[in-house]
Amino acid sequence: MKNTRILSMVAVLLLGILVSTSAMAQKQDKAQRASPPATATGKIGNATLTVNYSSPAVKGREVWGKLVPYGEVWRAGANEATTVTTDKDLMVEGKELPAGTYSFYAIPGEDQWTIIFNKTAEQWGTQYSQEQDALRVTVKPRKAGAMQERLKYNVTDEGIILQWENLEVPVSVDSKE
Repeated sequence: MKNTRILSMVAVLLLGILVSTSAMAQKQDKAQRASPPATATGKIGNATLTVNYSSPAVKGREVWGKLVPYGEVWRAGANEATTVTTDKDLMVEGKELPAGTYSFYAIPGEDQWTIIFNKTAEQWGTQYSQEQDALRVTVKPRKAGAMQERLKYNVTDEGIILQWENLEVPVSVDSKE
């Protein structure tokens, strides 16, 4: 009787471990998220620039001014903070950005956006602290040529382009060399 009770407790314990391990594995599989991870990489002069982000979908929602409010700091993606990594010093909209990894935020507006490179790269997207800003620049959004269902970044030889819904936000980036 006592052995049966112990075996039952061990079986329940093992089942609990199996279920929790499976649940943790699902939580850690970022590709299964509603906003899956994505990466954009390119060369700007001799510099390699990489944007790591989570890519939310429009899903029939009005994004600009609604889902993403105007005039408020936005993580420029979903989940963890979007990051920008460069292996060389760059000029962003004419201002110097040293080589490194930065979290990437934006303050959207109807006619202009503030783009923010923040020194604290490894953080959840909503943990922004202005005191850690390395650089802020102002850019002009433009109407996109086509609807973009998922948030997407492109790195071109002219800079970074954020594309989502019916909007593109180009950020001019030049090699410092």
